[in-house]
Amino acid sequence: MADVFGNGSEKSSMIDDVLHPAEVTILGVGNVILRDEGFGVRTAEYLDAHYDFPENVQVVDGGTLGIELTQYVTGTKKLLVIDSINGGQEPGTRFHFHNDAIMEHFQDKLSAHEVGIQDVLALLTVTGRKIPEVVVLGAQPYDLEAGVELSPEMKKLLPLVAQEAVKVLKDWGVDVKPKAKEGAVNYGIVAEESVREEME
Repeated sequence: MADVFGNGSEKSSMIDDVLHPAEVTILGVGNVILRDEGFGVRTAEYLDAHYDFPENVQVVDGGTLGIELTQYVTGTKKLLVIDSINGGQEPGTRFHFHNDAIMEHFQDKLSAHEVGIQDVLALLTVTGRKIPEVVVLGAQPYDLEAGVELSPEMKKLLPLVAQEAVKVLKDWGVDVKPKAKEGAVNYGIVAEESVREEME
C-alpha cells in the first residue's frame, strides 16, 4: 500500500487504494485525549468489541479528521456517525439526528470534526454522491478535560448508545450479532493512521 503514496500523479490511485467502499459505514469521531470528546470513537470501539457485523459493514475510527473522511464514506449507502455532541443541553442528553435534521444541527458548527462531517456530506451532495441514509447519534459530554478515559457518567452511556446504534443498523436490514464473548477491538480502518501514512 505504501508504494501508491509516492507523488501527486498517483493521487487517484492512492484514493482508490485507501477507499474502503462498503454499503454501511459506522463512523466514530472525536478526540480521545479530551475525555468525553472521544465518546464517538469509544462507542465504535464498544460496538466492534461486542458485535459481529457482515462483510458489507465497515467500522471506521475517524478520530478528529475532517474533509479527509470523504474517502472513507464515498459510495456508502447508509452512514451511522457517533459523536460527542455539544448541543447546549444537560450533560448526558442523548441526540439522534436523521438525514435533513443533521445538516440543520451542523449549521451551528459546534466542533472541528462536526464541521468536517458537514463538509463531507455537503461535498458528496454537490458532486452527485449523496449518501441516501445518514444517522448521527451522540450525547452531551460531562467532562472535556485532558485525559484518555471517559468520565464515569459518560461511560454508563456507552452500552445505551451502542444499543441504539444496533437498532438503527437492524432497521437498515443489517444482520448484527452479539459476540459470544467480548473481543479485542480490531478496527478495519483507523482513518487518522491512514492519512498520516499518505503524508509520509
